[in-house]
Amino acid sequence: MEASYITRYHTLEDTHWWFLGRRDMIRRLIREFPKSSEILEVGCSGGPMMEILRDDGFTNITGIDINEKAVDICRKKGLNDVMLASGEDTGLEDQHFDVIIASDVIEHIQQETMALTEWKRILKKSGKLFIFVPAFNFLWSAHDTANIHYRRYSKKSLAEILQSSGFIIERISYWNFILFFPVCIARLFQRIFCKSGNKRGGQLHRSNSLINKILESIIKFENTYLDSGKNLPVGISLFAIAKKR
Repeated sequence: MEASYITRYHTLEDTHWWFLGRRDMIRRLIREFPKSSEILEVGCSGGPMMEILRDDGFTNITGIDINEKAVDICRKKGLNDVMLASGEDTGLEDQHFDVIIASDVIEHIQQETMALTEWKRILKKSGKLFIFVPAFNFLWSAHDTANIHYRRYSKKSLAEILQSSGFIIERISYWNFILFFPVCIARLFQRIFCKSGNKRGGQLHRSNSLINKILESIIKFENTYLDSGKNLPVGISLFAIAKKR
């Protein structure tokens, strides 16, 4: 990521509607796991998801991130089981984790199969991977470039890479359906009227508090629908639950 974007990311990740909504969905997806489960968050950033899991009573939570500032922020929060490591080479022991969470991580990794193979190695037999990724290459924008994304995914492409890396798909769905069509229109507008390219960095900005709350409520309403077991046909993002084969 661009340095300025990393700073902005750490400033906003605790309060921005997007992150709040995504963490709410992850929390719903893993709540049935025993509190003693060994959980790893790959790309833990400043630790807000780890804090939620800790507050929910999970007792064995580990985080890794490639950014030293992120690790430092976590440790200042009392999240001591956090280390500097990459998704492709975690340095963690074989078959140790019941759960791995990777939220918007794998699109940053050029050799995605290396990361998935590594995560399979450190998962216990029948351990589960919870993964979020950006959806649809036609939604590519300057935001992806600023974030150093290598790709966006479709349901088909995500399923194929997970299965070829030794995982069994248990569930796969698009996420953030409600904002999908406005974002499509906005990206089309950018392509037509900004032919020289959108020079702005990532599209992560502090929202008006009322707008932030409204968008958070919209996403959480959608999460409630997904929590019933139903899936969505399109969305800005995509998530999957995959079991180690």
